[in-house]
Amino acid sequence: MADTAGTGVNLDLDLPEGLGRRAGLETALRDAIRGGRLAPGTRIPSSRALAHQLAMSRGTVAAAYAQLVEEGYLSAAQGSGTVVERLPDRPSAVSAVNAAERDLLSLRPGVPDVTRFPVTAWLRSSRKALTSAGPRVFDYGHPLGVPALREAISDYLGRTRGVDTTPDTTVITSGTIHSTFVLGSVLRRRGTRRVAVEEPMWSLQRDVLATCGLEVVPLPVDSHGARTDLLASGDLGQVGAVVVTPAHQFPTGVIMSASRRRHLLGWATSTGGIVLEDDYDGEFRFGRSPLGTVQGLGPNQVIYLGSASKALAPALRLGWMVLPPEWVPDVQAVRVATDLHTDVLTQLTLAEFLASDGYDAAVRSARLAYQRRRATLTSALQDSGLSRRGFVLEGRPAGLHVLLTLPAGTDERAVYERARAEGLRLWGVRSSYLDPDNARPGLVIGYAAPAERDYRRALDLLLRILEQVC
Repeated sequence: MADTAGTGVNLDLDLPEGLGRRAGLETALRDAIRGGRLAPGTRIPSSRALAHQLAMSRGTVAAAYAQLVEEGYLSAAQGSGTVVERLPDRPSAVSAVNAAERDLLSLRPGVPDVTRFPVTAWLRSSRKALTSAGPRVFDYGHPLGVPALREAISDYLGRTRGVDTTPDTTVITSGTIHSTFVLGSVLRRRGTRRVAVEEPMWSLQRDVLATCGLEVVPLPVDSHGARTDLLASGDLGQVGAVVVTPAHQFPTGVIMSASRRRHLLGWATSTGGIVLEDDYDGEFRFGRSPLGTVQGLGPNQVIYLGSASKALAPALRLGWMVLPPEWVPDVQAVRVATDLHTDVLTQLTLAEFLASDGYDAAVRSARLAYQRRRATLTSALQDSGLSRRGFVLEGRPAGLHVLLTLPAGTDERAVYERARAEGLRLWGVRSSYLDPDNARPGLVIGYAAPAERDYRRALDLLLRILEQVC
């Protein structure tokens, strides 16, 4: 500790142990400035005075001062001494808000219960993958993905989702949003300017396409899925690609009918357009086998997108695309020019996890858990009497979310703002629309998001809020 009375401001510095004298002094001064104990404009002691108080060489103190001047914590001018600089405002208020948001119960759509993540089995796969990989695993990876994972994903998709694929046409990415950005960039390179997107749809994916310089055109969705029968008419007749979620549309939860699938493939074949099939939660269909993919019917007209975010956890940042063969070089070129490759170590772990049947087991377990949660939500709504007062659950029994339509005239925003005030995060449906005025008031309820111990509490709070709305 240093007391420099008579030589400028009093400095109380606790030099951390385990560092050298200069590094310890630099750390102590940084902490004092960041923490506000040394205010902007404060004149600090001369290097000679502080060296005397700390019993260290003046050269050591002068070097520490010089380092902090270079970093912007201090400034020094001939004849004016050394003073503390003003740092940019720190986001303390935002951090407090974020902390408060994290404490809320959440029914966020599109998110799994991350407490279900199979930690022990994942660690076992990670150890095995790293042990057998050899030192080259720490080098740069292939832009299309680790061969072992491309082969494992290709096998899994063919076996469980009916995807027509080979390892050569399978590409590993950092998730569906990353896949969308890569494909949007390739579409621009290939001359496409307009893309049809489902109305409504996942707004972030729509925004990514716009960021790539593509004009997005709304394709209406009804109880049979996207209106692919309209693709040859009006503004839709000018699009070069279509983005769809056939197995479980987001956010409505409907499934694309067989006739609409035929219209979609017919459009792609006749125009040379490309279909982007987002199979974001296609593995989770309750009561019957998961629906096969559109890509399986037209592998040269459809690009398939999937990820591990719903079956395992979003934090893994692993996704995949299955491409028509002629798209592979263009996708590789964009990968090289942007992120180069996805994390190699996580790819190898997932490859081993798939080979050990850990992934299949995780999907089976999650499917049963989420089926029970959806049934609990349905029963609770019926028992409450809300279903007789204009609250309607829509969509097929599948996936990780359900659309709850609110009574006509309900202020959707007021509902989720009231919920937040009472400790529950809800998501409205309006943000999923390009034109929010087309939306009926509703909530997209992610019944998979809470931990098991919190689900019933979140559900009870939801029902109470809906009762208050009535």
